[in-house]
Amino acid sequence: MTRSNEIAAELRGNVLFKLFPYLYSKNLSKMANRFLYSSIGSQVKSPTLRYEERFIPRADGSQLRICIYRSKQVSENVPGIVWLHGGGYSMGIPELDERTYEALIAANPCVIVAPDYRRSVDAPYPAALDDCYLALKWLKENGESLGCRLDQLMVGGNSAGGGLTVALTMLARDKQEVSIAYQMPLYPMLDDRMQTASAKDNHAPVWNSRANRIAWDLYLGKLKNSPEIPSYAAPARSKDYTGLPPAVTYVGDIEPFYDETLQYVNQLKAASIPVALKVFSGAYHGFSQVKPDAAISEEAFDFFIENYIYACKHYFAKQVKR
Repeated sequence: MTRSNEIAAELRGNVLFKLFPYLYSKNLSKMANRFLYSSIGSQVKSPTLRYEERFIPRADGSQLRICIYRSKQVSENVPGIVWLHGGGYSMGIPELDERTYEALIAANPCVIVAPDYRRSVDAPYPAALDDCYLALKWLKENGESLGCRLDQLMVGGNSAGGGLTVALTMLARDKQEVSIAYQMPLYPMLDDRMQTASAKDNHAPVWNSRANRIAWDLYLGKLKNSPEIPSYAAPARSKDYTGLPPAVTYVGDIEPFYDETLQYVNQLKAASIPVALKVFSGAYHGFSQVKPDAAISEEAFDFFIENYIYACKHYFAKQVKR
């Protein structure tokens, strides 16, 4: 597949997003998180969404905050989705993806559980994945009371949330405690080795090689430079893709995650797992969030939602009783 050499015309501009990768750091992540909590944390803007916070106890006695999104119209027997926000594993909060929640619920009613997982600047791997798995188990155990059908639990996320989506499906497959019917890892962050052509010397806006290296080092913590980094931390290191759920993803062809996204798709196909992929020429990382009203972004989001609707009609996974 031929890659473009320049940014698509409708995605150009915005100096801030060109500069961000060069400003990205641990301290910036901490400041960004404080700002996000103070400005939009524990809020819902959409008039169509019902929002609720709950807290799940962790094994160490601390609590995981989860954000639950549902339609204001009562729905029963609908899919349950664990949605994982992006932010390089170091930044972000669940409330950032309200537009996505609104689109998913409007397309096919569902219940979305979005965990406020621990970020790497506070606790490196495996803290975030442990939180995501805790939220998944909570949804299995409590989903029916929210109107979910337990044979249609899904997982999705963008960027680092996409990487966590893949890691979570692998962990769930191996633990055999929760069955996942569908995965939606959008432009996922999967490979800490950064040896693919798109990950090397990438200077695209929003996220480039420099920011990617810093983010992986923060996430891996003491595992950094270890010869035995687990595939649950960096899913591209996995040697086994069998038994994973069907998937949908999209990616821009000038961003660092272009090659690793295509590799993941090809690995799923080699394991005879249905997967839908769309590549967008001249699109940088997170383009559909940075410029959501651009035609190329709307096309990407429509593709994602169309495949979600298809999954709601065709993909199911019975839960294992224990």
